[in-house]
Amino acid sequence: MRSPRSFLAAVSGHLAGRQAPAAPGHHSLPVRTLQTLAQREPVRLKKLSAPDTGILELTLERPEVKNAISWELMTRLRGAIHKIEADATAKVVLVASSGPGVFCAGADLKERRHMSSSHVKEYANSLRSTFSYFEALSIPTIAVIEGAALGGENATLGLPETGLAIIPGAGGTQRLPRITGRSRAKELIFTGRRCDATEAVLMGLANYCVPAGEAYGKALELAREMTKKGPLGVRMAKKAIDQGMEVADMRSALAVEGECYEQLLHTQDRLEGLAAFADKREPVYTGE
Repeated sequence: MRSPRSFLAAVSGHLAGRQAPAAPGHHSLPVRTLQTLAQREPVRLKKLSAPDTGILELTLERPEVKNAISWELMTRLRGAIHKIEADATAKVVLVASSGPGVFCAGADLKERRHMSSSHVKEYANSLRSTFSYFEALSIPTIAVIEGAALGGENATLGLPETGLAIIPGAGGTQRLPRITGRSRAKELIFTGRRCDATEAVLMGLANYCVPAGEAYGKALELAREMTKKGPLGVRMAKKAIDQGMEVADMRSALAVEGECYEQLLHTQDRLEGLAAFADKREPVYTGE
């Protein structure tokens, strides 16, 4: 029997969320039920303390439905993303699940059943933009996947939407071929086939494959390595890579790199890095 595996990706995996209209007659619910709903937090954002200052944990908190993304979860996720971007002390984000055995089951299909076509369209547009915001974060993100990123057992990834007579509508048809290549992306999307942790690494969907239960430890190890580097340098490196990959030719890509490099020339961190190198000591970066 193959042993379970978990894996880590450099960016968050395929998540899904949607908007649901307020249920008719919701005001007639018992007060206790309303209080319970009001207290529920489907997304939790936490700052780690020293010695891991600068590392944030973004946790999906709907284990009872395998973190299926409802409209509320998507809204909370968008809010968390804005908080992260506005936090000048944030250096790395770990995206994880609070429940064992699953990362995210994808869209909350039970909620979607009650949507009109216009609400489904609004949900898909909102979800697409939410993940675009996530992708555009100026700091690195690490997805800690223990279990499935669509529902199921052990660490698997997949885009099963064609089995529901739809397509991956949160950017999956565009991001996947940019990672795996067009042919492999078509195979995975057309068949809805799941891939395990080992295959995900081979295809470039994940960076590491580790024994089950060890994904968070590996993610924290990577995050700690990143927080030791100059935060402005990391941010500009991410910007250069992401924007450079979107232009059509190498000349334009190198121009993007040059612009990002120039933004670091007059920073205190750059001078501190040079001084630390000359003094043979660890640099103390301030992000200035």
